[in-house]
Amino acid sequence: MNLADRAKNISPSPTLSIDAKAKKLIAGGADVVNFGVGEPDFDTPDHIKQAAVDAINRGMTKYTAVAGTDQIKEAIIKKLKDDNGLDYQPGQIVVSAGAKHSLYNAFQVLCQEGDEIILPAPYWVSYLEQIKLAGGTPIIIQTRASNGFKLTPEELESAITPRTRMVLINSPSNPTGAVYSRSELEDLGKILVRREITIISDEIYEKLIYDGLEHVSIASLSPELKELTVVINGVSKSYAMTGWRIGYAAAPGSVAKAMADLQSHSTSNPTSIAQAASVVALNGTQEPLQKMVVEFNRRRDYILERVNGIPGLNCNCPGGAFYVFPDMSHYINRTYNGKKIGGASDFAAILLEKANVALVPGVAFGDDRCFRLSYASSMERIKEGLDRIESLLARIE
Repeated sequence: MNLADRAKNISPSPTLSIDAKAKKLIAGGADVVNFGVGEPDFDTPDHIKQAAVDAINRGMTKYTAVAGTDQIKEAIIKKLKDDNGLDYQPGQIVVSAGAKHSLYNAFQVLCQEGDEIILPAPYWVSYLEQIKLAGGTPIIIQTRASNGFKLTPEELESAITPRTRMVLINSPSNPTGAVYSRSELEDLGKILVRREITIISDEIYEKLIYDGLEHVSIASLSPELKELTVVINGVSKSYAMTGWRIGYAAAPGSVAKAMADLQSHSTSNPTSIAQAASVVALNGTQEPLQKMVVEFNRRRDYILERVNGIPGLNCNCPGGAFYVFPDMSHYINRTYNGKKIGGASDFAAILLEKANVALVPGVAFGDDRCFRLSYASSMERIKEGLDRIESLLARIE
């Protein structure tokens, strides 16, 4: 049976592939330290789990409206108003099976074949594949560690052509943890408004932010920018609800309607029970989230100090999310036990085989000079994993 061309060109998610390999080794009895997967190691807070149980007990087990219940839309609208200074109506909100699904819907309804989509690198692995699946052409801009891996106005302006359809902004960023300031977004926004370029603003990590930094949604900076922006968010990272699969988009009415119509023919509504739990996550106490951020901050400080203390590694300080993205250029083209290290991909393979440590090579994010370490793991496992990495690197010739 012949596959469609679009299926032939899909690459599997490297982050999930690494996690699967690590879990297979663990199932076989190996002591693997897994820095690979991007999900909090905390459990979903009890009051949110109880809301799901209550929803089941009251019979909330049927289809809901395709774009989400009235209750979850109201909770999202309140959150966007209180946290981001954004005003939306229910018809402008589409709730989906995770933020990844929301992104997929947005690209599908906004991309024409051959449209150019500006994608700053390093980028989250699925952006590239989703753009290609929608018929778009990714225009990758390699950002620099020297300015915090953030897209500059000059870089944006130079990448725009008559075929430019949209730009993707991810703040805080996966994999670098970069957080755009208000002034940086304003500078980018002036160009995007003048050129009338659509913005996909992925804000899934907005609550996981450190050092007193401010999360700013580019849609909040002006009415003109709001009309150009699709805001993507969800409950997965902030509330340790990755498996519940609830994400959402806030967009101009015509875009939201198109996304809901598309969803009606693919997945239909997101899970009714998870929607009920997400209402409580958004409306209820934020204390578990606040405790989680404090712990992530502690781990970030530790892992950053350790990584930068390893000879040959260099790492920016992430302002948000729960990743570090060290540069290992010093070790490229050197050897381990006679095997040449051509980039972070080779290093990751050796590390998993020889030291039982799983990490994601930067090639997955558009830069194979670097690798991503998630600190969504216990401090004990982080320490053990870093000890193994340091030991192996010391044996590279």
